Amino acid sequence: MDNERSTWREHLQRSWNVSACDRVSERVRAFSSGDRIIFYSLAALVGIAALLSLYALEQSLLIEIPTYGGSLTEGELGSPQFINPLLAISDADRDLATLTYAGLMGLSGIGALVPVLAEGYDISPDGKSYTFTLRKGVTFSDGSPVTADDIVFTVKKAQDPSLKSPEYADWAGVNIVAVDARTVRFTLAKPYAPFLGLTTLGILPARLWQNVSSGEFPFSTLETSPVGAGPFKVASVSRDASGLIKSVSLTANQRYVLGRPYLDTINVNFYSRTEDLAGALASRAVESVYDVPSTSKKLTAPYARVFGVFFNPSEKQVYARTEVRKALSLALDRESIVKNVLDGYATPIMGPVPPGGDVNQTPVPQSDNPTATAAKVLQSAGWTYDGAARLWQLAAPKGAKQTLDRVTIRTSNVPELKSVAGAVKADWEKLGIPVDIELYEPGDLSQNVIRPRKYEALLYGMVIGRDQDLYAFWDSQERNDPGLNIALYANKTVDSLLESARGSTDDTLRTTNLQKIEDAVSADYPAAFIYAPDFTYAVPENLRGVTLPQIIIPADRFATVASWYRVTDAVWPFFAHLNR
Repeated sequence: MDNERSTWREHLQRSWNVSACDRVSERVRAFSSGDRIIFYSLAALVGIAALLSLYALEQSLLIEIPTYGGSLTEGELGSPQFINPLLAISDADRDLATLTYAGLMGLSGIGALVPVLAEGYDISPDGKSYTFTLRKGVTFSDGSPVTADDIVFTVKKAQDPSLKSPEYADWAGVNIVAVDARTVRFTLAKPYAPFLGLTTLGILPARLWQNVSSGEFPFSTLETSPVGAGPFKVASVSRDASGLIKSVSLTANQRYVLGRPYLDTINVNFYSRTEDLAGALASRAVESVYDVPSTSKKLTAPYARVFGVFFNPSEKQVYARTEVRKALSLALDRESIVKNVLDGYATPIMGPVPPGGDVNQTPVPQSDNPTATAAKVLQSAGWTYDGAARLWQLAAPKGAKQTLDRVTIRTSNVPELKSVAGAVKADWEKLGIPVDIELYEPGDLSQNVIRPRKYEALLYGMVIGRDQDLYAFWDSQERNDPGLNIALYANKTVDSLLESARGSTDDTLRTTNLQKIEDAVSADYPAAFIYAPDFTYAVPENLRGVTLPQIIIPADRFATVASWYRVTDAVWPFFAHLNR
């Protein structure tokens, strides 16, 4: 019995020592040659299917994330002179200053103000004091630390009248002190809610600029070799034979406080004519441009601008009558102007607040016959039309008559406004009123027409700030130069609302006041508001991460530039947070 058990154990042991592969191989060898071919074919298919299934499973679990690398070639009109936030006067200047400098605050992709160099801030209960604390370890692109002294130096330089900085008006009267190396305090004479937006001003390194006089500022080599704390830094500058800058190459700032940008480089090429820029985009010499007609992928965002025809009753008394201003406004076919003149890249408007915020826009009248609607407004007020003389007339007491006989529109000699003026002329002439259009070069229009208020009807655009502070445009105290109340509008209720809105830090109250301003001004028809344009930005298909906020100046398109990317990687989800 013991011998039988021993023999059985040996047999089992020998059986287990035979590998599965050997047993399968032995079985396969027993197949006929045809069966072996079928077996191996099926085994190969099963193996391939298993590998593909494993790959598909892995791919379904991996996520695509942006990674470092790639470049972008941007095209732009003009040529920069000052890559300096205190002296930037052109869009080209402001674009490069935005890319290379950073402020205490910056813009998010939705247009909200977010801390950049600052870690945070506090506002005093009376709204007059703002205290900022800098982030720990924040540096300029050369590695030197950003301190409160740099903030103080930059602001005080902006306040220096001898520098003639475009930022002077914003900062005049603001007191600033460095509390310690990382803390700076601003004190205002009175509450001013839009102040926080001013702190997006790019900060200069005091140690490099403090010995440069105001007269030497524009000529310093630092103008084209800037040292800032922005997401990019200048690598090289190319000039043409006349000395104008033709291209600037920027590289990622490895020390950028919000994280190194994904793109390695941005190259900006400058062109003197729109046609040349459009041609460069078509030939792919550049990949991205703004506000240039193209067939490329386009991103759009609302411009914080309102365009319309502003009436001047001091120049022509008939515009003092509400029904006249209302009739001229209602006679305009805004939908047609947006569609046929502006290619759909605009929003029709009836009031002073641009779209894109929390204010409900005044509805644009829906009428199949704007001319008839406008005529009824005049007729209801006692006006009659004399077809032979081509004028509207109103009988007044004591036999005197008022007439609406001819309108002269003055505007800037730029393609968009010329085309819009032509459409306005056509609509008003349908109402039986002859219209003349006078075109001026932008500088001439500003100095010799707008500043002395020498116009009866001015086709123009108001650039509204991010905080939608309308004080300068509609307060009665701003009717004369250098005020911007070009409609010479006066309304005591609106004056009070404007003052309250700019002085309150309560966002709900400010929005409520702004809504009342929109409603009151639009009801008075001081202008025939027409449209708020869209900002258009043509970008390559594989450029991702681009989010456009509401645009105040074109440089705002770079609000999220550090997050733009063209190169991606696939990683397991738990590795995603490690890539930056």
